[in-house]
Amino acid sequence: MLKMESVHKVFNYGKVNENHALNGIDLELKDGDFVTIIGSNGAGKSTVLNLVAGTYLPDYGKITINGIDVSNWPSHKRAPFVGRVFQDPLMGTAAEMTIEENLSLAYKRGQKRGLKLGISKNRRDEFRELLSWLDLGLEDRLDDQVKLLSGGQRQALTLLMATLGKPEILLLDEHTAALDPKTAEQIIELTRRIVEKNRLTVLMVTHNMKLALEMGNRTIMMDKGKIILDLQGKEREEMTINDLVRKFSEKSGQELTDDRVLLAKD
Repeated sequence: MLKMESVHKVFNYGKVNENHALNGIDLELKDGDFVTIIGSNGAGKSTVLNLVAGTYLPDYGKITINGIDVSNWPSHKRAPFVGRVFQDPLMGTAAEMTIEENLSLAYKRGQKRGLKLGISKNRRDEFRELLSWLDLGLEDRLDDQVKLLSGGQRQALTLLMATLGKPEILLLDEHTAALDPKTAEQIIELTRRIVEKNRLTVLMVTHNMKLALEMGNRTIMMDKGKIILDLQGKEREEMTINDLVRKFSEKSGQELTDDRVLLAKD
């Protein structure tokens, strides 16, 4: 479903602050894989997502989605294939537009759109049914502006919008990090339900090691723009958080010192 071959990304090339964000990444996801990505700050986690989404283009290497070479495609051209949820709940929706207007935009992602949203009665009924599945009461608030929603409600709506067209791959960029613990748990459970229902292929960045080992079927750890650990199967099932910290030290040759990762161990 997704293949990255010898992908490199350098920022500020030739300058004093030159940054080799990715150094020859090789990564392959099969249809239905749910891969979590863990690593310290600056490891290259979000850069991987940005390259898959087309926000950045690789300097070297090749990216294919479902067998199609998208290496040089900008983000708008990849829109039919890729859904994404960001850390900030404000980023995935248009605040001044209503819930149904946001859903209508998401429904037409990757299609040619005119000035009219064209929300028919049938489409509105479909939106109500989708929203009722979230169990947040949003199906009765179609005409409410999105800015009136709480952070958790807005992130739930963003998750629904990102998966409306059943994208080839769903990118989750620390999508619960800005939420309080209780709301974050609700969004994680909703994520599980939506992914299972739509049988999606997922790449999820997180700083939470416990979550990285519990979600999905595979965990990769990154450091300095490289994948240093790829856990799956029995090895992943038996891996503890302390084992993960020890593995990081073994593979990277240094202690894990990122406070965000260490504080999210429990």
